[in-house]
Amino acid sequence: MSIAIIKYNAGNIFSVEHAFKRLGVETIVTADKKLIEKADKVIFPGVGEAGSTMCHLRQTGLDKFIPGLRQPVLGICLGMQLMCSHSEEGNADCLNIFDTKVKRFVSQRHEDKVPHIGWNTITNVKSAIFDDSLENRFVYFVHSYYAAICEHTVATTDYIHPFSAAMSKGNFHATQFHPEKSGSEGEKILRNFLSNT
Repeated sequence: MSIAIIKYNAGNIFSVEHAFKRLGVETIVTADKKLIEKADKVIFPGVGEAGSTMCHLRQTGLDKFIPGLRQPVLGICLGMQLMCSHSEEGNADCLNIFDTKVKRFVSQRHEDKVPHIGWNTITNVKSAIFDDSLENRFVYFVHSYYAAICEHTVATTDYIHPFSAAMSKGNFHATQFHPEKSGSEGEKILRNFLSNT
């Protein structure tokens, strides 16, 4: 099985690469569209700022290329947010794979810290990348922006208010949390992506 990790101007790519190495799976980190098209599965990771990242994707043509991929694709963190229609971060129009908007967390109480950093539970899980054992399990988040719950939501988390912890539509899957930093639960999600999609 060939796994391509899309290389672009976003961080966290190499920690994702190492997560797959821990599973015994080799990956290729590339921006070469031909190599990405040939891959059996594609990972679209990211840590960064939505506005500048979308500018980079438009400059390289990846903004039109990624939504046209036919094999299973997994977006992670910023990767998931960029799959949405629009982000308040940089007032950016995004890839519009998931028909929902990305908004900034607004603290409602003194104890509500932004960004949302740390372990939190996922609930209402329903996707090929999850199984029943992942209901109410803890995964690791680092984000100031969130995707609103929509028809494509396949897991939710409550921080300040409920939001999409994961989404799925056709061959596109995505998590707001970082499976590569979520211990055994994250490994299970990555394995499910490899074997069940």
